[in-house]
Amino acid sequence: MTSTVNPVDERAARAPEFPMARAAGCPFDPPPALRDLQQEGPLARVRLWDGSTPWLVTRYADQRALLGDPRVSADIHRPGYPRQAPMPPGGTGVSFILKDDPEHARLRRMVTAPFAIKRVEAMRPGVQRIVDDLIDELLAGPNPVDLVEAFALPVPSLVICQLLGVPYADHDFFQDNSKVIINRNVTPEQRSAAHGNLIEYLDGLMGEKIAHPVDDLLSGLAERVTAGELSRNEAAQMGVLLLIAGHETTANMIALGTLALFEHPGQLALLRDTDDRRLIASAVEELLRYLHITHSGRRRVAVEDIEVGGEVIRAGEGLILANDIANRDPGMFAEPDRLDLRRDARRHVAFGFGVHQCLGQPLARMELQVVYGTLYRRIPTLRLATELERIPFKHDGSVYGVYELPVTW
Repeated sequence: MTSTVNPVDERAARAPEFPMARAAGCPFDPPPALRDLQQEGPLARVRLWDGSTPWLVTRYADQRALLGDPRVSADIHRPGYPRQAPMPPGGTGVSFILKDDPEHARLRRMVTAPFAIKRVEAMRPGVQRIVDDLIDELLAGPNPVDLVEAFALPVPSLVICQLLGVPYADHDFFQDNSKVIINRNVTPEQRSAAHGNLIEYLDGLMGEKIAHPVDDLLSGLAERVTAGELSRNEAAQMGVLLLIAGHETTANMIALGTLALFEHPGQLALLRDTDDRRLIASAVEELLRYLHITHSGRRRVAVEDIEVGGEVIRAGEGLILANDIANRDPGMFAEPDRLDLRRDARRHVAFGFGVHQCLGQPLARMELQVVYGTLYRRIPTLRLATELERIPFKHDGSVYGVYELPVTW
């Protein structure tokens, strides 16, 4: 008898759960199961928390093509969109990064100017002062110390607070709530409450900026609210997005990058012994390629049938584009599992690609260049103060890193 089982249905029935566990002792490498799927083919079915089985796109070229394909939607409200978690009770406002053009473009344009390369470069001396001041405090303070609390988190938090016009004195409040929002293990109610706390906080700040505008990003949004171009809730939503994205990912990249360099002392020596800005910039791109801060993959849904590698992704089917395996694709990067700070890694997809690529990437790059180009040169004996096996990694969140990084010198 001829089998009537649809091959796609059969693959969905045996789809592995996503996200996948990382191998013990390999904190910088993608999960072995992801590597296996990449070797098997360009597409694989994976199973999410709700039982849905979207397509996992495993290879660099296909991910980059799909991220720039107008037949692919970022709209979280479209049927088939592969959600990371249940929708909170009553729902919440949706960031512009989860919308499609023209609405996505309309909202994004309102916050593009402060992240333009020339504007960001003008901030470099100020960021250098922040980094130098925090290193001065490190050297004058206790030894050993937790680098996350004393340096990796304050650097981007201070920068984004200055850019947005948010009081740094409130950093504990917004950091505590942002940790809840990005934690995969919290309930929808907890996530909704944390999001509501930040919306209320940013709405209050927006009221102050409307009444007394100054030269910061929130005041720019307040002017849009006053002009009727933006609702106050939309402005608060954008403020929450920029506040969380502006410190969480960069803070984790500073700490995780430092740990990776500790584990590769020859590469650390390259940064410690140079003031060559081109080498420092190259090192930042390679660390962004080699490390993997976002583990949930970029989520999309097809709006038309799309052929990839001989397979057809049907309209309405979800897509997950996991940048950790794209950036370790041997078809794009030679010896992808080797950290090589002299590599030309600029075409990585750590910031995505296409119209939805990360708005803040110029700022993140600049901050990391200042940090990586300063910290190890000013503290040349900086080293890990414990064993790698005792470092607490963030396996419970959509943003990866370490909770603590004890260092000494």
